[in-house]
Formats: sequence, C-alpha cells, structure tokens
Amino acid sequence: MFEPTNGKAGQVEEIHWPSLVAAISSVSAVGIAIGLGLPLLSIILEKRGIPSSLIGLNTAMMGIAAMIAALITTKLAHRFGVVQTMIWAVVLSALSSLGFYYAESLLLWFPLRLIFHGSTTTLFILSEFWINAASPPSKRGFVLGLYSTVFSLGFAAGPLLFSLVGSEGLMPFLIGACIILAATIPIFIARNESPIVDEKPELHFIRYVFLVPTATAAVFVFGAVTVGGGSLFTSYATRLGFNESQAALLLTVMGVGNFVFQIPLGLLADRLRDKRPLLSIMAAIGLVGALLLPSLASNWIVLAVILLFWGGCVSGMYTVGLSHLGTRLTGADLVAANAAFVFCYAVGMVLGPPTIGTAMDLANPSGFAWAIAFFFGLYVLLSAVRLLFMGSRG
Repeated sequence: MFEPTNGKAGQVEEIHWPSLVAAISSVSAVGIAIGLGLPLLSIILEKRGIPSSLIGLNTAMMGIAAMIAALITTKLAHRFGVVQTMIWAVVLSALSSLGFYYAESLLLWFPLRLIFHGSTTTLFILSEFWINAASPPSKRGFVLGLYSTVFSLGFAAGPLLFSLVGSEGLMPFLIGACIILAATIPIFIARNESPIVDEKPELHFIRYVFLVPTATAAVFVFGAVTVGGGSLFTSYATRLGFNESQAALLLTVMGVGNFVFQIPLGLLADRLRDKRPLLSIMAAIGLVGALLLPSLASNWIVLAVILLFWGGCVSGMYTVGLSHLGTRLTGADLVAANAAFVFCYAVGMVLGPPTIGTAMDLANPSGFAWAIAFFFGLYVLLSAVRLLFMGSRG
C-alpha cells in the first residue's frame, strides 16, 4: 500500500498515479461494458417478445443490486482486501455478462442482473475509495473531475460500440466480458499501491448516510435526476413537438455538459475549504433550469443551452459530493461512507423514474420539469438549513 507522507492517516501530499490509473481505468472499462450492455440487453428482450413492463422490472434490478452491494462491500474489503475484492468483482461481472447470452429464461436474467450490477457497484465503491485515498486534499477535486470525465467517455463509448457490433450472436457479450476482464490488468499492476482497510468502520452503515448528508443527499438527487430524467427525457421532448433525432441531440448536449464541466468544477472545489456552498449553487442552478424548461421548451437552441449547463451542474453534484466526502473522512470510515454514497445513488435511481413518470401522467408534459424541480428544491432546502444552522458539520 502507499503510505501517507504527512503523518495523517488516509491523506497524501502527492498524487499516486499508479493507484489512480488502476482505479480510473478499471472502472472506466466497466463503464464501457455497462454502456454496451444496457441497450444490448433491452433489445434482446424486446426481440424475444418480452413485455416492456417486464423489461423495466428486470432493469430495475440495477438499483436493488447496488443497494445490496453498498451494504456488504466494506465488510468484503475489510476481510479480503481491496485488490482481491475488486478482482473477484471483475471476474463475476465478466462471467455474468456472458451468462445473459446462454440464459434462455427471463427468470434467470434477474439473478444475473443482481450479480452483474452488484459486482460492478462493488468496483465503483472501491475504485472511488482508492481514488480518494490516493489524492492529496489540495488536488482531490481535480482528480475526481478527471475520474468523472474518463468514466463519462467510457460510458458514452459503450453505445457507440453497440452500434458497431449489433445484438446478434455471442460476439457483443464476448467483447463486453473481455473489456471487463481487462480491468484486472491495471488493478494487478498497482496491487502494492492499494489502500488497506485494516479496521472496521466506527459506525453502523446507515449512520454514514446521515454523517455527511450534504454529500449523500447530493448523490441521491443526482441518481433521481440523471436516471429518471435521462430515461424519460426523449418522451418529454417528443411530447413538446420535437422529433426523435432532435430529442436525442438534446440528450447529447446534456452529455457534453457532463463531460466538459467535471474537471473545471473539480478544480474549483479544490479552492474551497467548504464545498457545501458549491453544491448548493449547483442545485440552485438545477432548480432554476428545471423551472425554466416549460416556458423555454418551444425554442430548441435555448433549450439546448440550458441543458448544456444543467447537465454539467447535475453531474457536478456527484463529483463535488464525492470530493466533500473525501475531505471529511479517511480509512475504513471513507470506505463505509463511499458505500453509503453509492447506496443513496441507488435509492435515487429507484425512486426517480416512477416519480417523474407519475408527474408526467398527472401534468402532461410539464410534470417532467416539476418533478425534477422538486428533487432539486429538496436539496436546496436541506443545504440551506444545514449551512445556516449546522455550521461546519456535514
């Protein structure tokens, strides 16, 4: 493992590049595989004549798997070590991704989803812990911004790869499995640089959700808005009168905002001793942007500009929230808090789509914007209360 050079556990003075390359490249490889797998699995089920409701139910296992993984990852890392746990997670992810091809029954796809997304969630938790542990406090925001940017590129490369290989035969599954297995290479190379979880967390898992609520609430909103908004935005845009290509292009603009703003926001976070005001500002921008959607939706160019900045701020809540987490905690506590962070993301991922979808049914189509504004409004209210009355805590 690497040793801190300033005498403070869990903090280093220089960036440990082997550790960062291992953690970032491994999780990015998984991002490519997930980006390939999501459209691949949905299209295969659709070709088999599976109803959309069952496809959606099967996809929802992602959130359940993430919650389960968040509950057990810290214990696994403490018992088996970070590197060994990550390598097993890579192997299970690869094997389960191949399992989808050989499993004819839909019933088998439910445990396969649990294994695949549970394993990849374990990789995310430990990779983010590794990145936080290997980053000096003065450069943590920059490193996490770099991580978010590289992962965004990997996740975006998945659908592009799918467009090239298609959905027929074993090949797309084999490619996905090989990409995942490639993640073991940088992990193994940097195995001696990995942080060691040599003690149990001081608190029960659920306490970490409330220990740093500014960060965990930020990732809850991120999960609800990105998954719920992303899955329903095309429907919202077409109801506004845009065609499918225009709607897809708007989603692309949002993705560009996600990609472009992460490193600048990370650098800005590094300059701030207290990152909570930045999180509050981004949530306020998200709130204002959501409230403006109904009145500006008729102009595609104006809508695209709003979505560009809006997408950057939404994703920035994840990057800055993770940086805030690393500022507050170290060691086993940081692993547990990272797990709680991902758990809250999973809760948002589960609650966001039905909330936004129901709002659209009740108020078509403006319910989309009102529901997203609701999530951002909750965060703005929470952060304002904590900044005014809780001082430096959380």
